Amino acid sequence: MFHTLLIANRGEIACRVIATARRLGIRTVAVYSDADAQARHVRLADSAVRLGPAAATDSYLAIGAVLEAARASGAQAIHPGYGFLSENAQFARRCGQAGLVFVGPPAEAIEAMGAKDAAKRLVVQADVPVVPGYDAPGADDAHLIEAAGRIGYPLLVKAAAGGGGRGMRRVDSAAGLADAIASARREALAAFGDDTLLLERYVTDARHVEVQVFADAHGAAVHLFERDCSVQRRHQKVVEEAPAPNLPDATRAAMGAAAVRAAQAVGYRGAGTVEFLLAPDGAFYFLEMNTRLQVEHPVTEAITGLDLVEWQLRVAAGEPLPLAQPDIRRHGHAIEVRLCAEDPARGFLPGVGRLDALALPAPGPGRRVDTGFEHGDTVSPHYDSLLAKLIAWGDDREQARTRLLAMLGETTSVGVASNTALLERILATDDFAAVRHHTGWLEGVLDDLTAPAAPTVDALLAATVRLTVDEHAAAPAGADDRTPWALAGPFRVGVPAVRRVQWHTIDGASHTVTLTGRNDGGYQWQCGEQAGALAGTVRDDTVTVDGPAGRQAWRVWRHGQHVELAGPQRVRLQYVDPLAAEAAEDEAELRLTAPLPGKLVQVAVAPGQSVAKGDLLLVLEAMKMEHRIHAPHDGVIETVGGQTGDFVPAEAVLVSFVAGDA
Repeated sequence: MFHTLLIANRGEIACRVIATARRLGIRTVAVYSDADAQARHVRLADSAVRLGPAAATDSYLAIGAVLEAARASGAQAIHPGYGFLSENAQFARRCGQAGLVFVGPPAEAIEAMGAKDAAKRLVVQADVPVVPGYDAPGADDAHLIEAAGRIGYPLLVKAAAGGGGRGMRRVDSAAGLADAIASARREALAAFGDDTLLLERYVTDARHVEVQVFADAHGAAVHLFERDCSVQRRHQKVVEEAPAPNLPDATRAAMGAAAVRAAQAVGYRGAGTVEFLLAPDGAFYFLEMNTRLQVEHPVTEAITGLDLVEWQLRVAAGEPLPLAQPDIRRHGHAIEVRLCAEDPARGFLPGVGRLDALALPAPGPGRRVDTGFEHGDTVSPHYDSLLAKLIAWGDDREQARTRLLAMLGETTSVGVASNTALLERILATDDFAAVRHHTGWLEGVLDDLTAPAAPTVDALLAATVRLTVDEHAAAPAGADDRTPWALAGPFRVGVPAVRRVQWHTIDGASHTVTLTGRNDGGYQWQCGEQAGALAGTVRDDTVTVDGPAGRQAWRVWRHGQHVELAGPQRVRLQYVDPLAAEAAEDEAELRLTAPLPGKLVQVAVAPGQSVAKGDLLLVLEAMKMEHRIHAPHDGVIETVGGQTGDFVPAEAVLVSFVAGDA
């Protein structure tokens, strides 16, 4: 086994690899860019080496810098994690040339499976079924358009060198094909340096089921069962689980065997994942093989009790697989969600900046949290948006689902938006609970699941209790609880104090709670037509209130004017100073600013042009994704803050409007 391991990655996967290496007694070396100098993976490793500036091309993707870091640190092996250089055949080859062990498959296997078009042709020879499509090498736009007419719609335009949903577009009719091809080429070139595309027939209502495989250098190959990753948005996984629910044993066995054949066809070694589409009629089709460890590998670990990173290291060190196929067992069910720095209620706008608070559930029996962030860390615009992975295990699927919902109730981020509320709503749907979802399901229900929740009166009272306690003096000496009525009362001579607390939700709705001081030092509240005595207690981040719905406990996190509540509902509120709010809102309505630094890859409007609400204004490339920015209302474009190819900083004015009819 190795004595020193360099981890050529960042974030939660780097922290995950460090945990196993430390358990095995292996010294770890982290690498970092300037943006990650204080990152959690750097703090956890035994030593760390700077690679370069924040841009990935100058740091985590700089092969020479990574190899030099390994040489200087005395590393014997390099674990690439996932993303970045993990599926780069040139990097794997250069590791060997430098006398380093690449913890992954041979370069030849990466090359064979790295191009989706060539991989499909290869696995057909191994008797693995594939989706009908068109994958002629170097096909230009004209050939793709012609082939699409033969394949039929709906279909997928896919980057041949892609992964993670990048460079992939669904097309439902010929009218949208040209735009999809252009957009997919741009994104594929930016993400992979290769804009080669292929077409696949879109299998309606299919599930995404993938098989974890492992192979060693001694000719042995096994599978570690399957995962269902059907809850997807823009072809990126949101929820993953193992085993795949409602999968017949015969299909499970056939998928596992096909996956092993695909791995053996390329002389595979190490961890890999063979992804399939499972059609409603039970037929399954090869999609691609990821020649690395997957983001969702913890659910496989949860049901097998195995450490996949340890298996990777042992195989890379030349050891045989720890278990043969008959000895690999599974028990129970596990579900994982990806907690991301993005705001679903605002079109999945990426979140960047300082995590003023990051509350994650405590690990325990059946509960696991993998993260690369802690309270006070900064989310950079240069990398992906994954904050953490929450994994719950149970004796059955329902126990895992309810346990994961409880974990999400203990989760929030303040200062940077997250998709916590969406994840809760997904798990709570009847469709997910009854396994009626498929790869297109989430897109179909997304509007309902991302609609901002109207806060209940009880939620408003919990937020008001938190605000009132925070803004008053500490409780009297000896008091166990901090309570509004235990604090100094709001007296004025002869007249009770009255205060109006105005809360705004993300959709701009306003809710007012009026507080009136009582002679006993407490408060009377009124919200709309309802009223009562303000009664509540605050312990750490838990607020208990007696409101219209009875006594309720809420988790309430506050930072400045922003409050997030989790309890009977998940809701975000902002305390508004009525004197300053109106002018700022009027000004913001007439201009759109860049939510984060990025590159303008398409500018669709010009000054003087009339637009209607919903029209595409421009496309901003940031955090490895394209973000389409649409008109928030009818109007006339006054100014445009850049042209195609320009890099714009955060908060730069992209478009300003003159209000009016389009």
